[in-house]
Amino acid sequence: MTMVHGLEWHKSSYSTGSENCVEVAEGMSVLLRDTQNRDLGHLEFATPEWTALLNTLTSK
Repeated sequence: MTMVHGLEWHKSSYSTGSENCVEVAEGMSVLLRDTQNRDLGHLEFATPEWTALLNTLTSK
């Protein structure tokens, strides 16, 4: 596993068992990247934004 901003990446619990998944690194902010394209960078979310996104996605 690689570290960014002192955070360790792990497969998101929302990812299915397929190869199409994302990895997250959680801390003061949440980092998100595509498992198959790690070298393309990551998105960074403030914790409240990440929580709001997950709540929106899981409420449908």
